[in-house]
Amino acid sequence: MTIPKEEILKPSHLACPGCGGALAMRLALKALGRRTMVVISACCWTVINGTIGYNYSGVPALHTAFETTAVVAAGIKASLEMQGKGDITVMAWAGDGGTFDIGLQSLSGAAERNDDIIYVCYDNEAYMNTGIQRSSATPIGAETTTTPSPVVKDRPKKDLMEIVAAHDVPYVASATIAYPNDLVKKFEKAKSKKGFKLIHILSPCPPGHKFPENKTVEISKLAVETGIFPLYEIEEGKYKINKKPKFQNLDKYLNLQGRFKNMPKDKREALEEFIKKRWERLSIKAEYFS
Repeated sequence: MTIPKEEILKPSHLACPGCGGALAMRLALKALGRRTMVVISACCWTVINGTIGYNYSGVPALHTAFETTAVVAAGIKASLEMQGKGDITVMAWAGDGGTFDIGLQSLSGAAERNDDIIYVCYDNEAYMNTGIQRSSATPIGAETTTTPSPVVKDRPKKDLMEIVAAHDVPYVASATIAYPNDLVKKFEKAKSKKGFKLIHILSPCPPGHKFPENKTVEISKLAVETGIFPLYEIEEGKYKINKKPKFQNLDKYLNLQGRFKNMPKDKREALEEFIKKRWERLSIKAEYFS
């Protein structure tokens, strides 16, 4: 497929160099087009989109509180429907802190009601905008300012995809900027469906994950190829794996990021076991629910 050429996201936004979240927004807007409204929770994108008087997203954007992204987006969509403007896509845009943690109740409510919105979690695996604190999306063995070495994160990452899929919504998908065609295709598919849609995007963060700003795409690709971030869809309850990984050595992914520099051996082994078990479950679901 061909990625749309029109650039909707404006240049000179305030993202850090190499920001995975900015690249994700750029591709998402290319797929959805200009008849889109964005609801942004308290997150890095509150800053990226500019100070008062600026809006670098290129489409109407509303900033809202950490915990209310989904419900505000649902309210806007309902209002547009009443005005006869149902063709406008409403995209909720939040980080992992505002999705996995603080916004989970609002997200669950919108999914249960099957509100007609696209909910996007750009996942940088910590509360990056407020000081790189641990979230429930932080992987095992990662350092954050609230899990400094030798403590590190000792619990597995929450499975957001399965939590949302349990609400029996039309479409749930994961994506990453390393595979832009796949990402754009999933947004176009989400746009074509009525009801609640979730797209979970891995968004590496150079300052938070402690890697050079020119490594964002490489790290995104390695996350897929090592199996740590599966690319798959759940469409009307049917599972489809979009890219089967080569299961490259996990060290290729870990060694590029300073947050794993002091990862204890037992935590690395726990992460490998977590990846193995998740892929076993996902493979079974893709076989029997396809």
